[in-house]
Amino acid sequence: MLAPGASAGRDQPGLVAIDKAASAAGAAVRRIDFPYRLAGRRAPDRPEVLVSTVVKEAGSLAQEAGIAPERIFAGGRSMGGRICSMAVAAGMPAAGLVLVSYPLHPPGRTDRLRTEHFGSLKVPCLFVSGTADAYAAPAELEAALATIPGQVTVRWLDGADHGLRRRDDEAAEVVAAWLATQPATSSRAGPGAREVQGAPAPKQR
Repeated sequence: MLAPGASAGRDQPGLVAIDKAASAAGAAVRRIDFPYRLAGRRAPDRPEVLVSTVVKEAGSLAQEAGIAPERIFAGGRSMGGRICSMAVAAGMPAAGLVLVSYPLHPPGRTDRLRTEHFGSLKVPCLFVSGTADAYAAPAELEAALATIPGQVTVRWLDGADHGLRRRDDEAAEVVAAWLATQPATSSRAGPGAREVQGAPAPKQR
């Protein structure tokens, strides 16, 4: 299940690319919209409304696919991925999280970290981010991910910004490849395992 960023809908190019890559690998994929987007509003709904939407859509997808809710992978781009992680932290069943361009903080506001729920994420998590993301510098994100008790995999796209411009297909292939390793990888790796691939995180200045 894929949720879009704050300024986009279910047809966000990055989500469509992931949908195509994951579907080609045999996954049943649902891209969702949030209520504010369906109502034609620009400002996102309250967090509790966004989380409730994710929970409802995940349950519907599980029922439609005829599988247990615990087998659903949830995630998306920026805000969409963050909301899915909040839903899982609050108890929504999931096999894992796919978080592309996670918005660790607003640009330039490193004092406003969006990590309060990280300590409750016990499922496998994939983070795909660009090394030039103004919402999460590599060193900042790496430090934050150390607080997640579940298995964490990080894939860095060298030089990519928050929008991953012209890198959507690359990010999608990363997601599809990671999904193909589940659940075998989660059964091999213990809690708190870390795997990092891509460009090395630059030093903070």
